[in-house]
Amino acid sequence: MLSEFDLIKRYFAQHTVSDPRIALGIGDDCALINPTPGMQLAISTDMLVSGRHFFPDADPVMLGHKCLAVNLSDLAAMGAMPVAFTLALSLPEANPDWLEKFSHGLFALADQHQCSLIGGDTTKGPLNICITVFGELPPGSALRRDAAQVGDDIWVSGTLGDARLALAGYWKEIKLEAAEHSQAAQRMHQPTPRIALGMALRGIANAALDISDGLIGDLGHILERSDVGASLHIDSLPAGPVLSQQPLAKRREFTLAGGDDYELCFTAPPAQRAAVIAAGLACATAVTRIGCIEQQKGLRLLDDFGQPVSLPLSSFDHFATP
Repeated sequence: MLSEFDLIKRYFAQHTVSDPRIALGIGDDCALINPTPGMQLAISTDMLVSGRHFFPDADPVMLGHKCLAVNLSDLAAMGAMPVAFTLALSLPEANPDWLEKFSHGLFALADQHQCSLIGGDTTKGPLNICITVFGELPPGSALRRDAAQVGDDIWVSGTLGDARLALAGYWKEIKLEAAEHSQAAQRMHQPTPRIALGMALRGIANAALDISDGLIGDLGHILERSDVGASLHIDSLPAGPVLSQQPLAKRREFTLAGGDDYELCFTAPPAQRAAVIAAGLACATAVTRIGCIEQQKGLRLLDDFGQPVSLPLSSFDHFATP
């Protein structure tokens, strides 16, 4: 049987990345980080709970990827470069096969972004994964939620809604062919943190966040913090390739209120349109202009003809959703 310290040593402590910013990693009471001179630290924490954020029988490789990806997505939304992360892991049992696969998925993504695991904690209990991620960026360059300006364009990266469509397939809300469901589920289980795009948008975009609970609610955070309103052209929203085959009503519902997209929603002045498009091309990430920031408070939904659309939709809320 694996002890707590054997578990850490076998599956987590041996995977080290050479990085002068990490003065001391796993093995002591605290990790030590040497921030790059002249840079600010960006720090974010996300918790994933079995049965709430992922299915109890979720593939451990994909789960290892996702638990880090959702944290890296927060850094992307601020325009920060990843540095390191900690992992707090509650496990019902120390299953070597599960741990091997989970750590493989975790470190494959960590290596891709040169992000070092520097510490954490393990305990026995219900499956629960909590990651704190550390990034860095030049002072004054962060893409914040409170910086949207009247007249700004509203943009999103990538495509929206396929993760929610996959969930609808699992819940039998919609019948999908096996290949379609598998393609959509890839977006749900292995989202892509838009780190390169977030960094490229520094000095171009004004405000930004990542879409985790659904566009309509997450954009609302920018509007509230920036004390502005917006009009959104809902039929311009870039539906995922599988969702794009669904009827209009489902496309609207899942692109507006579906969660787990982990794309960036950001605002930028119209004068920066060419720069935004160039940033997307440089990062091989599609960007789509979907609306405009306005003085009048509230969010107005418009169709292709500019006519108002009323939809009874809301984003995911952990305490409002059963």
